[in-house]
Amino acid sequence: MEELVQRLNAICDDQPYWTGWYLKDLRTGAAANRNGDTVVPSASTRKIAILMTALKQVNEGTLSLDQPLELTTKYQYTNSGVYQHLTAPTKIPFRDALVLMIIVSDNVCTGTVADTVGLDNINALCQSIGMVGTTHRHSIPDGIARDHAVDATNATTANDVGLILDLILQGTTDADAAAKLGCTPELCQLAMDIMSWQKLRQRLPAKLPQGTKVAHKTGTGARNNNDAGIIFDPNGSPAYILTVYTDELPVNMPERHNSGFGNASEQIAEMSRACWDALVEPQG
Repeated sequence: MEELVQRLNAICDDQPYWTGWYLKDLRTGAAANRNGDTVVPSASTRKIAILMTALKQVNEGTLSLDQPLELTTKYQYTNSGVYQHLTAPTKIPFRDALVLMIIVSDNVCTGTVADTVGLDNINALCQSIGMVGTTHRHSIPDGIARDHAVDATNATTANDVGLILDLILQGTTDADAAAKLGCTPELCQLAMDIMSWQKLRQRLPAKLPQGTKVAHKTGTGARNNNDAGIIFDPNGSPAYILTVYTDELPVNMPERHNSGFGNASEQIAEMSRACWDALVEPQG
């Protein structure tokens, strides 16, 4: 693990912007981080907590996966997902809104789901499991400038998101772990399935062997690229958790023939590959 940590930090040190990360080797339980407790803009990685709050309310009977959810024009000003371009109002099953919120980061669905489950409830779930650096302030932020203060938007830490991913994974087979999220193993497995259907695969999965299962959620903010997920080995067993957060990305990086956002995506992919090479490939 020490050699891998050095490799990850070297990748980060080579960038002209801030990076924080959390890593857990799921075979040994060893964990490490860089700036893991630093609070940064969460962008859409926050949708993992929204998903789990929704599933908690499904478990409690407050909501149903089959109930219709009306999508209106309220959040169509956003630029993520597909429903910004579709005709509103329309109704889809609540389950489908959760799926679209994760797999294409649809913000019309996200804002509507967050309004339905309640920001206070999302924050309460996060606090109850120990996500002490996480705050959900807006269903969907509106007009956040690049130079915004961290406390002006939804925020989290690399360690916090690693924690909730670990608990979801444990909850798929351990009823007590699932109960900490207010869920059942079946609902935790649904969350894992939904995250594994992710269509935005240019970060954590991008440099892994084709077909590698990754249950993850990306995040793109005004000045940051993030990705957080669970990576599985070729046999389908969980191998490692990796969450990577960048901040203060330059608009353009001409010396690398890239944008700051493109460079950060490649960096996250390189970090995930370094973890794969160190933690998965040696196992054969």
